[in-house]
Amino acid sequence: MSFAILGSGAIGRALATQFARKRIDVMVANRRGPKSLADFAKDLGQNITAVSVQDALRADVVVLAIPFDSVPEAVRGSQWAGRIAVDATNAIQFPSFTPKDLGGRMSTDVVAEAIPGARVVKAFNTLPAAVLAADPAQHGGRRVIFLSGNEKGANAEIAAVIERLGFAAIDLGKIGEGGRLQQFGGPFAALDLTRHGP
Repeated sequence: MSFAILGSGAIGRALATQFARKRIDVMVANRRGPKSLADFAKDLGQNITAVSVQDALRADVVVLAIPFDSVPEAVRGSQWAGRIAVDATNAIQFPSFTPKDLGGRMSTDVVAEAIPGARVVKAFNTLPAAVLAADPAQHGGRRVIFLSGNEKGANAEIAAVIERLGFAAIDLGKIGEGGRLQQFGGPFAALDLTRHGP
């Protein structure tokens, strides 16, 4: 299974750090091109490969770690055919830093419209970047990553990736249910929990 992170900002770097920590190969892309990521890849090690956006969008699992409003343009023309897109975005209204008014719609449903054919899972969006980048092993347990999605198989695959990265995965169910807890402004936003035991 191939992995890519679209975005090299704070969240993209935090996730790349976790892949590098576990020596899992991952491609990283941004709109400025692979050359702009040379130092990024060098800093994090040999498991990080800088690629074009087009190459990143062909991975089996693509994490969207870019601003919410940038998703449609970033993925325009990509073909998904059942591959997984992980929505790590948050729909934030700037400069007020409040939840963006989507007319009652879930932010991940808006993202999913931009990537027809993808199996979309919401994950990696509730923790601040500095916390997400830290060692998942905390206080004798593992830091929790919430996920939600409308396709159980995709949820299970991303839960396995989360566990492989050293976190504890908690599947909240479908986007319209558990995803409401997880989106920006929801009760699980910025909730930093640790799971003890299996």
